This record gives sequence, structure tokens and C-alpha cells, in this order.
Amino acid sequence: MSAGNCRGRNMEKRKQTGIVIFNDVEALDYCGPFEVFSVVRLNEQKRREEPSPFHVFLVAETKNIIVTAGGMKVVPDYAFDDCPPLDILVVPGGWGTRAEMNNERLLGWLARRARQVETLAAVCTGALLLGKAGLLDGKRATTHWRSLEWMQELFPKTRVERQLHFVEDGALFTSAGISAGIDMALKVVARHFGEAIARATARQMEYPFPESDARRISID
Repeated sequence: MSAGNCRGRNMEKRKQTGIVIFNDVEALDYCGPFEVFSVVRLNEQKRREEPSPFHVFLVAETKNIIVTAGGMKVVPDYAFDDCPPLDILVVPGGWGTRAEMNNERLLGWLARRARQVETLAAVCTGALLLGKAGLLDGKRATTHWRSLEWMQELFPKTRVERQLHFVEDGALFTSAGISAGIDMALKVVARHFGEAIARATARQMEYPFPESDARRISID
């Protein structure tokens, strides 16, 4: 077997991890999880030789340049129409979610892809997009502290967790705002590859592993 075929087989075994982006997305909402998933290694001794078990990439409605809430310009890897099958789907938040909550094409795509993935995750107000796509009914979830009440008003069938930094409900993961997406992504890593691998990832990032799911700030 050629080296190229070996690499191809390894790619097929990696978790295909798509992060959806859109105009006015919060940069750390997607960059934080992207960093976590790309830093993971199953063998720390071969960190430079072996890739992450997650193949992480950015997906948007089109391949046009995306401008984040802070002005960063980003080129998506895939558009909705040519996005490959996913194992993990991550939906970030940001000011742009206000407009995207009325984007029927995005919501329909999320609803279809959510039925196909092993893990569905949202950071910050990305959870509101999942709710609008009908994916939070009967679920426990959370979001940015400023949007907790709004979330409950919009989705009365959802149990909104106000005191948790991140929430695991079966295959669904949601988190509080912005930097909380890093904590949530580490928990996704632990779900798929074990806590030891997740802790090693946090150590490589020089980031504290989330020992608790308690929300880090008071919302009273």
C-alpha cells in the first residue's frame, strides 16, 4: 500500500468536524473550538508527526469571505452545497445570529445535518440557531448570560440552564458565551477520546481543564 493510500485511510478515520460561520460571528466562538480540536493528539510523543484525530474545517452558506463581529476576514473551506458528511457539527454565536435566526436556508441545513452527526454543539448564542431549527425541544441547554431569558422566551420547551458553563444532553453540547466554547470543546474531546486526551490537550494549550460545569460568572 502506498504512503498516499495510508494517509487517505487515516483521514477517513478522523472525526469530520464542521464549524459553521456567518457574517458578524464572534471570532473566539469558532476559533476557540477550532484550536481545541486541531491541537488534540492521541500520542503526545508524536505531536509533530501525527495529525489531530479531528479534521476540523469551516463551513458557510457560500464560499464568500466572512467578516466577523470584530472585523476579521475569513474564507470558508466549504459551502453548504459541497460540505462533506460530518461527524461533529459546531455552531458559534455572535451578533450575526440575530439575522441568521431568520435565514431559512441555514436553519434547514442545520436541521438536516443535525440528524446525521454524532455530536451537535453550540457556543454562546449559536444555541439560538439550534432552537430556531427545532433542535432544542425537550433538551437542556444554555447560552450567553445576556441571552438566557430571551432563550427561554423563544423556546419554552427547552430547559434553560442558567448556572452552568456548559451543558451535555446526550449528543447535544451547548455552552455559555465566547471563551466557554473552549471548555465545551474539551468536553467533546473527552466524550470521543477520553478525559486523559482532553487534559493533555488543555495542557498543550496552557488552558485550565474544566473541572466543573458551574458558570464562571455570577448572573444575579
